[in-house]
Amino acid sequence: MEENPTTLAQMIWPRSASSRVLLLGHRFFSEFVGLEKSISMQEGQSENVKYRVFAGTWNVGGEAPPDDLDLEDWLDTKAGSYDIYVLGFQEIVPLNARNVLGPKQRSAAMKWQLLIGDALNNRRSTQEGEKEEAIDQEHEVFRCVVSKQMVGIFVMVWARSGLRRHVRHAGVSSVGAGVLGRLGNKGAVSARFLLHGTSFCFVCCHLASGGDCGGALRRNADAADILSRTTFLHSSGGGAPASQAPPDLPKKILDHDRVVLLGDLNYRIAMDDGEARQLVSARKWSMLLENDELLLELSKGRQFDGWQEGHVTFAPSYKYHRNSDQFFWCAAGGAGGRDKKHRAPAWCDRILWRGKGMRQIRYEQCGGYRLSDHRPVRAAFEAVCELAERVDD
Repeated sequence: MEENPTTLAQMIWPRSASSRVLLLGHRFFSEFVGLEKSISMQEGQSENVKYRVFAGTWNVGGEAPPDDLDLEDWLDTKAGSYDIYVLGFQEIVPLNARNVLGPKQRSAAMKWQLLIGDALNNRRSTQEGEKEEAIDQEHEVFRCVVSKQMVGIFVMVWARSGLRRHVRHAGVSSVGAGVLGRLGNKGAVSARFLLHGTSFCFVCCHLASGGDCGGALRRNADAADILSRTTFLHSSGGGAPASQAPPDLPKKILDHDRVVLLGDLNYRIAMDDGEARQLVSARKWSMLLENDELLLELSKGRQFDGWQEGHVTFAPSYKYHRNSDQFFWCAAGGAGGRDKKHRAPAWCDRILWRGKGMRQIRYEQCGGYRLSDHRPVRAAFEAVCELAERVDD
């Protein structure tokens, strides 16, 4: 879905967004206001509480979601066991000159945000086009805490309404790492917040593509650049004056207590095409994973020293024919008929984490979604938080 970088100098004026999406403009916001209230704790009190956090990533390949797209399976809403959802998307718009160099196209983000809200709150469209909300208890409603878009990268944080007053100092930061090392066709959007007295940071990435021998080095460089350049301003992020933010509020990604990095990391399989094809055909994922670039990086403790990933037991998340379960690489015509877009299947879409007090309880691909050439991936965590709130001076 990417356009050659040489064409990015040509501007293409955007077409107007659909009237239906424009009507949602008043519902789209970058930061949820009113999260600065917190419970009062007795001096010296420090207790822990455990929450369930859902993290999901999906490269949607520049495809607009249909109005009736049901996301409840991916979000596992029937379980009803999650307190916070963090969802990261890549390529919500095509990565062409108009979108990379021109004005931000908000209509796609608005539509994805609406679909997520409908799924989390079990809303259904009636025949008259109105929304029916099956859940009417306030503590069961999810609200968007913070969201941010950079070209095709889009991240959202949702929290149960009964928990949201303890989610404070929400903030976002974006770093472009694409064309010229700065444009937003690649890079990351990060969202952070304090939950009680514990700081969280979620980094939604889209790293350099390419399966050539230098691809992994470019991805490593992108990751290092994102971790180095991402900075959160010393502000409350919830509409309150910046002076109310605690002086020790983390500014850099790795300064946070709990960190999750998710997205299309684009790491590929480092092995001969013919051998990889045989392993894919036999669905021998464990043997294929022995040559996974990201796992090799993690094992060597280089760029991702200190990061963890759950055990990968699912099929590669990329590259599929759209509206099909067939890998694009295995199309008719064989290896001799392949072009540069017939990329070997790989686990491009990943979720990593670091920091004490987090335990991953699931990690899987959701194969029922065929909108894109990627499959969505999700992980669930149990996260321990300190109940002692940080004092806002």
